[in-house]
Amino acid sequence: MNRILHQKHNKQTFYYSLSRLFERASYYGLRTLLIIYMTGEILKMDRDEALSIYGWFILGFTIFQIIGALLGDLVIGNRKTIIIGGVLQAIGSFTLCLPSAMGLYVGLALVVLGSGFYSPNMVSNFGKLYLNKTKLLDSGFTLLYLAVNLGSFLGILLIGYLGEKFGYNIGFITAGLLMLISIIPIVISKEEVTIITSNSEWSLNKRILKISIVFILVGLYWGIYQITGFRHYDLQHDFREMTILNMSDNIWSSINTIFILPIGIIAVIVWTYFYSSQYFKLMIGFISGAISFGILYLIPEIPTEKHVTLYFLFLFFLGIAEIHIAPIIHSKLTKYSNPKYLSILVSLIFLPTGLISLFFGWFNERFYDHPIYGLKFGIIAMAILSIVLVGLVLWNKKTFNKEVAN
Repeated sequence: MNRILHQKHNKQTFYYSLSRLFERASYYGLRTLLIIYMTGEILKMDRDEALSIYGWFILGFTIFQIIGALLGDLVIGNRKTIIIGGVLQAIGSFTLCLPSAMGLYVGLALVVLGSGFYSPNMVSNFGKLYLNKTKLLDSGFTLLYLAVNLGSFLGILLIGYLGEKFGYNIGFITAGLLMLISIIPIVISKEEVTIITSNSEWSLNKRILKISIVFILVGLYWGIYQITGFRHYDLQHDFREMTILNMSDNIWSSINTIFILPIGIIAVIVWTYFYSSQYFKLMIGFISGAISFGILYLIPEIPTEKHVTLYFLFLFFLGIAEIHIAPIIHSKLTKYSNPKYLSILVSLIFLPTGLISLFFGWFNERFYDHPIYGLKFGIIAMAILSIVLVGLVLWNKKTFNKEVAN
């Protein structure tokens, strides 16, 4: 690792991270109430209909990200689109308080539209803060990733509790207020004058290759995560039923975040002062992922209370893997793409990841019936990708040394 000199985060970084935290708290907190609200005494939908609407809600967010990115990059600017999106998402949350199917559909449409406007432009503007200090990109996006995780964790706990204790309307109003609060840091932050840095040192083909490699690796990680998740969720359900772990369902649903946060904080601090290549970070991430799945494999099909320690050790290594892999895709995209169209490219991140996940999804039924097969596949796949990345890191190091020598 090399020491990072003359580069540091500024207050705009923390403004944007704080905004993202409140926005994710609003979004994920609202999501915890949707199914039980739709199937409750007010709307009285059957569960299949509620799940179908929920699925369209998630899909709509993916689609409207592209529209929001086009609007931000090509029409009115990223910052204005963020603010408009935040307002729309807040209005949508308040509209859900109307006790009718119309209130539900209009409210969800506004939340989807607002979130689609907000998210890609938020990530894009955040990345542009680091165009002239690219060695801090990994640290910055890890900080933003922590804001996402902390926001979703707090939102699920707070809004889930308020909705259960005081009624859905209180939960939806809280989500709307959190969304309005998320706009404040953006409004008070100064408009950044983006200095477009030249990528002339890298050819277009080389930039596309670097971005594509990371897209594929991150997509493979989430695809493997999806397949091994069946075993993970089975064990989580078993441990949840044990009296030794008296934790609420909301905490269990976000237990990964409890491990990710301290690991992420350490990573942000270290990567603020020391730089290592992104391929090295991905290598550490995949090795940790292989170790985490190996630990999960050691837990028997019917676990007992003595296996809780192993389960938490699995979550610890999984947290290391996620912190070293998930934020890198935004770092790489920011570093090698044209900043003028960064929001558009951010909105399209789901395509390679989604296609890989769709491919793995063809095997979901088999792995759902036999979760241990999915886990074995995950261990082998992560180990192979770890070896590939070790080779890639060594090759990059050799190439760099040759360039220095010449």
